[in-house]
Amino acid sequence: MTFYINICLYINMKKVAELFKVLSDVNRLRLLMVLDRKELCVCQLMGIVGLSQPLVSRNLSILSRMGFLEERKEGKLKFYRIKKDMTDEKRAIMELLRSALSDDDVYLQDIEAVQDCTEFQKRTGRCDMDAFREFMRWRMEKKSKRDTRKEAV
Repeated sequence: MTFYINICLYINMKKVAELFKVLSDVNRLRLLMVLDRKELCVCQLMGIVGLSQPLVSRNLSILSRMGFLEERKEGKLKFYRIKKDMTDEKRAIMELLRSALSDDDVYLQDIEAVQDCTEFQKRTGRCDMDAFREFMRWRMEKKSKRDTRKEAV
């Protein structure tokens, strides 16, 4: 009986350790927090967090396997969002992350990028790699103009 209890405790400890290992990566945290705001596809996430497609896809897969995300397909696109039926523990972790990161500079920049992406997509009506490249150029121009204005002040 003692052996069985020790095995169960060890399995739970391993699950918790794996969960924290997954959440220890800044890119995964950024993706998770962006998706907490809005359902997005891979190319949108690439533009928002500035990561390559393989890196975004790999991290989304890890977050999905850990039970944080769900996905849906629309044509060739896969859209990701926060899982609606998460465990109580994962819901509590999401609440903690929301609270801890609410005033984080990177998080706030990512949220601004989500708004930019939404605005850009409404204007173009497209979501593909060409639109992603255009969005990245548009964001760089916007950032450059904002930096120029800051320097003038």
